[in-house]
Formats: sequence, C-alpha cells, structure tokens
Amino acid sequence: NDLMAREHELEIRVSGEFVFINTVRLRLDLDNYASFSHLLSVFRGQGIGSLQLHRTPTLKEWQRFLALLQVPGTDQPAARYVALTGKLEQQDLGVFEIGEPLLQPDDPAAAEKSKEVAKKTYAQSVAVTRDLMTSVRLGRSPNIKKIKRVVQGIVDQILNEETSLIGLTTIRDYDEYTFTHSVNVCIFSVALGKRLGFGKVQLYDLGMAALFHDIGKSRVPSEIINKTGGLTDDEWRLIAAHPWLGALALFQLRGQQELPYRAMVVCHEHHMKLDLTGYPRPIRPRALSMFSKIVAVADGFDAATSRRSYQTVPLTPAQVMLEMRDNPRRGMDPVVVKAFINLTGIYPVGTLVILDTFELGVVHAVNSVPEMLSRPIVRIISDQQGNVITPGHLVDLAEQNAEGVYLRTIIKTENPDRYGIRVGDYFI
Repeated sequence: NDLMAREHELEIRVSGEFVFINTVRLRLDLDNYASFSHLLSVFRGQGIGSLQLHRTPTLKEWQRFLALLQVPGTDQPAARYVALTGKLEQQDLGVFEIGEPLLQPDDPAAAEKSKEVAKKTYAQSVAVTRDLMTSVRLGRSPNIKKIKRVVQGIVDQILNEETSLIGLTTIRDYDEYTFTHSVNVCIFSVALGKRLGFGKVQLYDLGMAALFHDIGKSRVPSEIINKTGGLTDDEWRLIAAHPWLGALALFQLRGQQELPYRAMVVCHEHHMKLDLTGYPRPIRPRALSMFSKIVAVADGFDAATSRRSYQTVPLTPAQVMLEMRDNPRRGMDPVVVKAFINLTGIYPVGTLVILDTFELGVVHAVNSVPEMLSRPIVRIISDQQGNVITPGHLVDLAEQNAEGVYLRTIIKTENPDRYGIRVGDYFI
C-alpha cells in the first residue's frame, strides 16, 4: 500500500532468476528464499512474466486472483497464460494486468561463442589450480594475480551464461582429479551463490574460497592422496588434517594486500558438517559460515560423482542428489541443498538417462520451470534401436502432444561407464 501510494503503480516482473519490483531487483537471502522460490514457481508455472497494478485491489479481488493461481493444470505454461487471461476477463479482474515472459532470442552464433569462452575459462582454471597446488607443495609463492583472474572469469561466465560452464564440470579427468575437483567446486559454488542472490563481489570472494578449499591436500603426501586401498589410522589422520593445513597455507600466502580470511574459514569448516560431527572437531560450539555451507554442498556433490583412487565406481548425479536431500548424516544445510537442487534439477547436468521411448540421453540443462525439475533438457545420443547419434539433438522433456501426454519421460538413470560413454564429450 505504501508503494502504491508513493508511486501510484506496482509491477512485479520475473527475468531469468531475478524478481524486480518497479525496476528494483529484489535481494535474495536465506530468510526469504522459500517465498522467493514460490513466487518464481507460480509465475513460471502459469506462464506469467509480469504483474501490474494501477490501483490497490480489494481483499476480495486478491482472494479471487490468488485462487485462480492455485488452480492446477497439465497444459504448457504458455497455454495456462492464455487461459488465465481469459478467466481474469470473465471474473472482471482487470485490476490485475499480467504479461508474458520476455523471450531470450535464440542466437546460435552467440551460444557457440559462449561455449568456446567457457572451455577456455575452464582450461585456464585447471592449469592455474595445478600451478597453485604445486607451488604450495614445493613451498613457493603461487601467482595470486593469475588465480584472481581465473576466478573473475568464472564469475563473469556464470553471470552471463552458466549452462556451458556447468556442463564442463562433467569432464572427469582421473589423473587430474585434485585440480578439476577444485575448479568444479568453484563453478558450482559461484552458480549456487548467484541462485541465492549474492552480488558480484560476494561471488568473487566465494569463488576464491571455493577454489582454495582443498589447498591443504597439497601438504599431504601424494601417495596417501592417491592410495587405492584402505587408509591406515595414521594415514586417515593426515587426510583429516587437510582443512586446518589449508587454513595455515593460506595464512602464509604472500602477494596479498590482506589475508583471505573467508577462504581460510571455508578451508577450516567445509568438512565440519552442520551438526559439527565432521572434522576437525571444534573446541566450542559454532555456526558455520554461509560460504562454508555452500562449498560443503558443492564439494560433496562433485566428490561423490567423480571416479577417484578409492572410488572406482562413482554414484550417478541423481543418486547423489537424493542422498544429499534425504540423508541428514551428510550434515549439509537443507536450505542450501534445496537451492542446489533448484540449480541442477533432480537429474543434474551430465546424468545419463533412459527414456520411455528407449532412447538414451544425457541431461543438458535444467528446465527453467521449477515444477518441471524432473523434466530437464536432454541431448538424445542413441535412438530407439540403439544406434548412436552424433552429436545428438536437444529435446525438452516438458513437451506434450495434443492430448497433453508427455512425449518423453525418464524411466531410469544409468552409469555411463557401463555403456562406455564419456558424458563430458557432449559438452566440449
């Protein structure tokens, strides 16, 4: 009412992952995340891009309007928008002016350019991370300027077009796991921070903390890090020391105008768990920092879906997502996990899926409609007869026929190693 009295109109507009009130972008935090997500879900589900008011509706008008938004439907959002527009006219609710979502123009050249920039950013990030770990292991000062540049590149790419860079996290290089893992955790953390409403400076700080989160492992003998069998008690104690070893390594970094305190905290906390039953055990009760909660989720997801010396058969991304959501022993913040699921979908990018059409596909991107998280964008890589399709074509699993029946549905996820498939090849 105060806003209407002051500006004489109210517009709520959804653009991508952002909500604007009269051209002012709303800041998102954990306190309003549930309400924010529900608003996005309702707008996208009903095919609404904006809502305008030129006078204050009465209580009964609000009740009738909100009741219309709660009516379930099986149509596509575009069809629901048309139906809702008609109902508003029928019920004399012209006070509520709704608009369609702004469509992003399809530009194949721009998409290809974004993909090439993402590949360059990813390759540079892995190379710089390799140099960072090697320098710390040998007691040399790493090139801080290079590290800052690659983190800035990741932040810029995520803010511009995150799909290409997230797709590259599916590249699993067994021999360079330590380096690619740090880069992947940085990418996931920055993308998750963006989803939670962080500003660019916060995303940069988060990206630095995420890239440094495992720097303590450079102080652990490589033969223990790469050991294929079980660890002895002494070896496990060395592995479990990497969080505080990392904080110490950052404390000793040269070339910084000020110490990277946030990165030091994340190094120390990212394995503690929400209930503090992880490691290292704190001396007194503490609340984990938001950065640590985010990096813990990104770290746990990438680690569980990667093949390592002691984990030759990784879990599928979908299995890991369910485990993170349903198993409290993982020790992750449930709100951050929910935001991560909204970012990656129930079937994360890179998941190999079998469809009810007997086609084989690789999840390419999450569906932008929250209620369609189980119906991502999929690249078909094998037809109904099992013939390989290269490079494959993209399909939206939310597509329906004239009778409202979905054209394709996921019936099963599979381990790509079983089929000899490198899902990362479909994102290069």
